[in-house]
Amino acid sequence: MTQPQFLTTPQGRRIAYHQTAGSGPGVVFLGGFRSDMQGSKALFLEDWAKQQGRAFLRFDYSGHGQSSGAFLDGAIGDWFEDAQAAITHLTQGPQVLVGSSMGGWIALLLARALPERVAGMVGIAAAPDFTEDSMWAGFDDTQRRALQVQGRVELPSDYSDDPYVITRRLIEEGRQRLVLRAPLDLPFPVRLLQGTADTDVPVSVALRLLDHASGPDLRLTLHKGADHRFSTPPCLAMIAAAIEDVLAGGSDAANL
Repeated sequence: MTQPQFLTTPQGRRIAYHQTAGSGPGVVFLGGFRSDMQGSKALFLEDWAKQQGRAFLRFDYSGHGQSSGAFLDGAIGDWFEDAQAAITHLTQGPQVLVGSSMGGWIALLLARALPERVAGMVGIAAAPDFTEDSMWAGFDDTQRRALQVQGRVELPSDYSDDPYVITRRLIEEGRQRLVLRAPLDLPFPVRLLQGTADTDVPVSVALRLLDHASGPDLRLTLHKGADHRFSTPPCLAMIAAAIEDVLAGGSDAANL
């Protein structure tokens, strides 16, 4: 396995990344909560980009994978800043943002902060505002008290024997990053992919995002029976096709 390169962000965090040279618009993969850049979707897209001669970037947020920091110290804003630094300092020109789960929220924050650097977006079970609408909204009174008094609460995980530890900072900082409470303009091709068997981010979240956002070319595709991982061969093929569709739409739009 090749060793990553590292970028030090303006906030002093050391971000691990792998980058593939190629033509633009480039593709940037934005991973999910507690995931890293060694996941099946990130590696599949790197291989796809190499075959296409397309520039590609994958990286670990701080507290994830090979990057610096402790996961429990992080919050949505930190990971957004990491992504913003990676795009600003490591890529050139507009990029297609491919956001998986939490990465979909990060992609929407980037679109708001760096509109001139976004050529299009592919959301894979995108989970905007999940700290408020899924975590906080789902806590009972005991869990909310524990979060306030102890600063953390533990939730069972479907993907690990270790529980999800949710910190008070994650919830409170997330409230400063919500994207579904104000107009959300996405003036570029957007493709949302969603599995109907996803128990972490239900179809209702994708429908809410589709209804809330505005833009000239927003489409949602449901894959019956696909779960949150969205990493079976048919799912991976759908992701590649969605990126190609966005790239074609972006090229057509640029020629109008």
